[in-house]
Amino acid sequence: MGMISQPLLVTALMLVVSNLFMTFAWYGHLKNFSQSPWYVAALVSWGIALFEYLLQVPANRIGYTALSLGQLKILQEVITLSIFVPFAVLYMNQPLKLDYLWAGLCLMGAVYFIFRT
Repeated sequence: MGMISQPLLVTALMLVVSNLFMTFAWYGHLKNFSQSPWYVAALVSWGIALFEYLLQVPANRIGYTALSLGQLKILQEVITLSIFVPFAVLYMNQPLKLDYLWAGLCLMGAVYFIFRT
């Protein structure tokens, strides 16, 4: 098993932080701004999403030096689920479902097929 390349590691770490912002931008308003007009929630979400893009765009540019476009997308999806499940359970107080496990297994299959050589 080889070493993880620096571009891959930097990309993954930046995408994790980016995804935290993205998840809050997309879903945090459901808890924090549920009593506010939708346009207030949209503006706050847009502001949060700015930080997401400031990390996501350079992360994808760095990642594209070492990964194919498909690999970059599947990496993003794995990170998305890895961030979303704890967010849903711990922050949004949603029940932990077995469906998250099944979704994770499907993503593992996607990782296998997109990263095999």
